[in-house]
Amino acid sequence: MNGTPIGIYGGTFDPIHFGHLRTAVEVQEGLQLNEVRFVPARIPPHRADPGASPEDRLRMLAAAVADTPRLVVDERELRRPGPSFTVDTLRTLRAEVGSRPLCLVLGTDAFLGLPTWREPETILTLAHIIVVHRPGAQLPTAGLAARWLREHQGHGRDALAEQPAGVILPYPVTALDISATAIRRLLATGQSPRFLLPHAVLTIIQERGLYRKE
Repeated sequence: MNGTPIGIYGGTFDPIHFGHLRTAVEVQEGLQLNEVRFVPARIPPHRADPGASPEDRLRMLAAAVADTPRLVVDERELRRPGPSFTVDTLRTLRAEVGSRPLCLVLGTDAFLGLPTWREPETILTLAHIIVVHRPGAQLPTAGLAARWLREHQGHGRDALAEQPAGVILPYPVTALDISATAIRRLLATGQSPRFLLPHAVLTIIQERGLYRKE
């Protein structure tokens, strides 16, 4: 195997908040990943378009991780035209890193929806999947996602280093009930989202006038 595993954390990050950041830190440290790359989507295929522009979301992400060396921003989906399909992103990454393990970080809800994504079975040939969930949370017991979990479940960080892809690893993280939707709602109604996201991110939101109700 070639090198320490790399984490891949996709999403709109509209805006990035402490729920995203704490999850990334716990996954990186607990599983000893070389880094976790935040990959903001330009056009998310499974949800509404972001409220902030790609440039503003990139600016907020860069500010959020500026003082945390093992959390980095990967701009490839913002540079690529069309919908931001995860399988395309993983293909380009695999071409760059060779046999180095890649670990796609997904929340439980996203993992349940994985069978509806473009080429979901190909995703498992390109990366491991780390299913982050609250301690004690129920993982799927029925359906295609549950079958994949039974067939591919690994145990512990060593499973990620033994092969480049193909392991599904449930991983509990601190439960922070923070959502970007709630933050946008607060901002639209003139309320403060302070302490839900980094001060540097809030400063950008205020300077740019983001998420205000029209």
